Amino acid sequence: MRQSMTAVLERNTTFEGEFATEPYEAAWATEARWFVQILSAGSDGEAGLRVVTQISPDGITWCDYDDIEHVATGVGVTSWPVREFGHWLRVRGEVDTAGAAVTARIYLAVKS
Repeated sequence: MRQSMTAVLERNTTFEGEFATEPYEAAWATEARWFVQILSAGSDGEAGLRVVTQISPDGITWCDYDDIEHVATGVGVTSWPVREFGHWLRVRGEVDTAGAAVTARIYLAVKS
């Protein structure tokens, strides 16, 4: 029987500059999907986040999953899949406009 779960790693969090989400252990899962929902996109409404999926064998040491940078700009949702990732997942990112603040939710949906 397949299992699924959605984790909210960041809820209504305001980001400025660089950040990384809390790690999430998903060794049982065979696939995952990130959802980044921008709620507030800076004072001009056009700021966004540039994020990269990171993986880890232990939840302590991290490396980028691939060379793909995902961009979430303006209010709305951006999503991408991840497969064959090992044990731990998180996203590393930064606000794409200097001095801007972006409020967002970041979800991780996983299933076996």
